[in-house]
Amino acid sequence: MRTALPRTLLRTALLSLVAATLVATTDRADTAAVTVAGDVSSVAGPVAAKATPLPPTPGDFAGYGFDQCLAPTQSTMNRWLSTSPYLAVGIYISGDSRACRSQPNLTPAWIRTQLQNGWKLLPITLGPQASCQPRFPRYQDDFKISPFRGKGRYPRAREMGRASGTSTVADAKKLGIPAGSTLWYDLEGFDATNTDCRESALAFLSDWVTTVKRLGYVTGVYSSAGSGIKVLDDVRVSRGAAYTLPDRIWLARWDGVANTSTSYIRNDGWRPGHRVKQYRGGHDETWGGVKINIDTNFLDMGRGLYAAPETHCGTTRIDFASYGTLEPPRADYKAPADRVAALKCLMLERGYYQGPVDGTYGPGIVASVRVWKAERSQPADDRWFRKDWTALLSGGARPILKTGSAGAYGPWVRRVQRAINAADIGVTLNLDGTFSSDVTAAVKRYQGRVKLTQSGVVDIPTWTKLQAGIR
Repeated sequence: MRTALPRTLLRTALLSLVAATLVATTDRADTAAVTVAGDVSSVAGPVAAKATPLPPTPGDFAGYGFDQCLAPTQSTMNRWLSTSPYLAVGIYISGDSRACRSQPNLTPAWIRTQLQNGWKLLPITLGPQASCQPRFPRYQDDFKISPFRGKGRYPRAREMGRASGTSTVADAKKLGIPAGSTLWYDLEGFDATNTDCRESALAFLSDWVTTVKRLGYVTGVYSSAGSGIKVLDDVRVSRGAAYTLPDRIWLARWDGVANTSTSYIRNDGWRPGHRVKQYRGGHDETWGGVKINIDTNFLDMGRGLYAAPETHCGTTRIDFASYGTLEPPRADYKAPADRVAALKCLMLERGYYQGPVDGTYGPGIVASVRVWKAERSQPADDRWFRKDWTALLSGGARPILKTGSAGAYGPWVRRVQRAINAADIGVTLNLDGTFSSDVTAAVKRYQGRVKLTQSGVVDIPTWTKLQAGIR
């Protein structure tokens, strides 16, 4: 049985042969020997690094989320990841007052898989509720917050808050939710004019927040914008020293507007980067053929859409509004030096070229171009076209990307942004590594051109078209 040579060895041999042929016929500047450092297209993205510690969730994020009583199955999460606009999901992990106490899908493996796949998780506790909340208790063995005033400190409510905070963190740790993540307490709407009900709820939340923060997590409170959230905002302004307030708020205001604003509270509270808004209540949505009854949310967390800067080959620029065709020099033509340097840098990073990263379109880079095309069964040609740019710039791992993708996914978002600019489809994207609404619109435009479903989600079929250079 004959053993085939590895692709990298074949590529090295081809490059050496082509480069030697070119060197024999020219003395241009970039004739350094071409070797292979390994094809980084085989390196997996963030979704594949099982040994990597899980990131605190939700981290920096601005985008859409949903929450559901029952944590969805893995197959549902996979379908919704690749087809829906959502990238965050609320899950009920703790509390005896949950409607869905049994959570058969909610396991450490489920948590790890979602975080590795790029989902932002919003872990929720629904425990004791305000004493004047008419819909609780739900069961015989859950309790309301004690309105016992004592000496004005509501000691029983505070004790319940500490116990609930301890339980919340214990449940989060059992599921493997990393420290530094935001844990949310769900305090359903109540009559804020009832003094003992309101003050005991504040006392409970204050000690819940203190306990959860002491145990290494960030805290958030979900409530109705017109009751619980308004009460917290009033305390922030007038009695901030009396209670420990949550780091973040999640306001329920079903106005259908996907932002984090409401007239019930002041604009400066928990801004920037510490608000979630549930802007639509329970309704059915179907994505990828799977229907769920959900609430929908918009998140503005941390730095929002943020991706760290990138460098390539030192200070070589690879980001352009357009890329264009490159050709060997002739009497009336010389390829743009900055695009040539970008091509050399990218080919170097992909293992097709080793030589000076300069602006000369000479035999070294031509050899790389020829081998690139040969590997893709393209006709022999020394020119580099828009389709080649599109394929090269998008090459590598293929994680699902959508509105809100950024952070660790910034390098992959930039690949999409560059590839779309190179494809020359009539839009120009800012190459910042953040998947904004502009990127969503551009992806839909590209998908329409190449006859894919215009979802705005960069899924495997979209990656496949980009990496084939189809434009």
